[in-house]
Amino acid sequence: MKFDELQENVNAVQYKPGKSGHYESFFVRANHPSKPLAFWIRYTIFQPKGHPEKAIGELWAILFDGENNKHHALKAEYPFSMCSFGQQDNNIIIGDAVLTANSLTGAIKYGNKNIKWDLEYTGNSQPLFLFPPKLYTTKLPKAKSLVSLPFAVFNGYISVNNERLDIKNWVGSQNHNWGSKHTDHYAWGQVCGFDNEPDAFLELATAQIKIGPLWTPFMTPVVLRYKNTEYALNTVTKTFGRAHFGYFYWEFSACENDVELNGSLFALKEDFVCLPYYNPPGGVKYCLNTKIASCNITGSIHGQEIVLQTTNRAAFEILTDDSNHRLKPIEEIEKYI
Repeated sequence: MKFDELQENVNAVQYKPGKSGHYESFFVRANHPSKPLAFWIRYTIFQPKGHPEKAIGELWAILFDGENNKHHALKAEYPFSMCSFGQQDNNIIIGDAVLTANSLTGAIKYGNKNIKWDLEYTGNSQPLFLFPPKLYTTKLPKAKSLVSLPFAVFNGYISVNNERLDIKNWVGSQNHNWGSKHTDHYAWGQVCGFDNEPDAFLELATAQIKIGPLWTPFMTPVVLRYKNTEYALNTVTKTFGRAHFGYFYWEFSACENDVELNGSLFALKEDFVCLPYYNPPGGVKYCLNTKIASCNITGSIHGQEIVLQTTNRAAFEILTDDSNHRLKPIEEIEKYI
């Protein structure tokens, strides 16, 4: 797909059955206006390399409850015959769960646990592209990512184990990512409105790729929307070596075109959920996932000082092969295949 076509239809399904393997996710996330509460719901295509007949649909749901330090996470897997991925429209259907351009419904049950949702979302922000346009049409990077709808406003409800939580004007985003393999090692972050600048939006990643026995340096593209202007600090040659992350912190810097940003994201280990992600080439990657992290940004834009901060509205994910984080991967996976 050409980049101008992708701009016109940012949720166009990229999957084409074949031997190369594929993952593709359409996910939404949002935060409570003031409390450390957030949800993340993900509709996913997965096809292992060399086996298009083994393609499946994955459904994930998490409610992060930082008030009680208790998070609820479930997953369901469906045969591809029970899924529909935008064949006639942009609707994503996995089992009985549906994601459209303005709503999402679904439920996951595992034993006596369940998560159910019925949500609508609105917004008029332009899509945000984390990478320079040309990288969406090249083979590398093998994993692509964009924000289909920044500043989506959600209303409806989520119920956990039959206890209903009303969602009223929670702000978040709808997102789309895909690729033939997961990035070897990365951190991803997003803030949909800072505590002191509710109209500012941050999207960033730090990634490292393994080529044979060698690892590339960390690369950190950053895009900030601030006071009605987008600052894309993502020129490939200028993204090297300006970030590091670990369990469970991330520090970065970015400087380009008279814009300088220095930032950090961090959360407690107890704020994360560990998700096992199938990788198309084989094996499993571990996604350490929180949507209630803190984020602080300082720096300057055209000589003017900038300070952004949020206590619990940041998305923060780490993808790794390592298990030293001491987080147990979720096992509550309902399989219909």
